[in-house]
Amino acid sequence: MEGTPLVGIVMGSTSDMTVMDECAKQLEALGVPFELLVASAHRNPGTVHDWASSAGDRGLKVLIAAAGKAAHLGGVVAAYTPLPVITVPMKTSDLGGLDSLLSMVQMPTGVPVACVAINGAKNAAILATQILGTSMPEYRDAITAFKREMAEA
Repeated sequence: MEGTPLVGIVMGSTSDMTVMDECAKQLEALGVPFELLVASAHRNPGTVHDWASSAGDRGLKVLIAAAGKAAHLGGVVAAYTPLPVITVPMKTSDLGGLDSLLSMVQMPTGVPVACVAINGAKNAAILATQILGTSMPEYRDAITAFKREMAEA
């Protein structure tokens, strides 16, 4: 997607790419430029810190973090940025994604994240676009058209 990225997508593992590709496709369909990074809060904490703490300076407006199991990625990202963070809990073989979901929705006071459904990558993209639309009319128009098309289907 051309243009300065407005949404940053980070996922903890390349195994999350199958689900998060749907997020990327939805952002593309809505005309939202984005960047994508694979970095684990546990295995690559320095990379996550650098990416999240510099996100606003790079022009990003909303961040999306996908992770499974202990799923600390979204909270770690939120700790390093004033930008809104949307989390996507990944379905897991252990607890079907409830472990991921609970890890994400139980953030401590002062480190909020928004959380979509387990494997809810498309909704993360739609919510990110809605957030952009609060101050950027072209994305509000994209969401309005998307919802109209959905209602007509």
